[in-house]
Amino acid sequence: MSKIIFNEHQRKLLEMNPNVASVSDRAIQYTSEFKIQAVKENLAGKGPVQIFIEAGYDLEIIGLKKAQSALSRWRTTFKTYGEAGFLEERRGKGSTGRPTSKQLSAEKKLEKAEARIKYLEAELELLKKLEALERQAKKRRF
Repeated sequence: MSKIIFNEHQRKLLEMNPNVASVSDRAIQYTSEFKIQAVKENLAGKGPVQIFIEAGYDLEIIGLKKAQSALSRWRTTFKTYGEAGFLEERRGKGSTGRPTSKQLSAEKKLEKAEARIKYLEAELELLKKLEALERQAKKRRF
């Protein structure tokens, strides 16, 4: 998250820009059209500062780093997904997540259980050794 916090006046100024979809106290959501245009201009040789100033943004409000990092992220998205990457919601897509136990076969469940038992046995051995060392240290003190 950004360290910059926008006040009410700054948010209203940013919301008036046609390239802004929405503004919160810490984040600006840009329109897909602006992102595509900005990446194309950047690939043609324009710098982030020039692109954002020409689009009507006050860099004193949003910060130079925010403009540079946003354009960097957009370039990566553009290279990976093309223009479609900005036009569809991609958050969560391709995420495998943690598999639920319902989807696991009996063999996999057994494998997981055996691995957990092995781990817990090793943990128990470690605790026993630690207790033995503590007892020895106590005896030496007395």
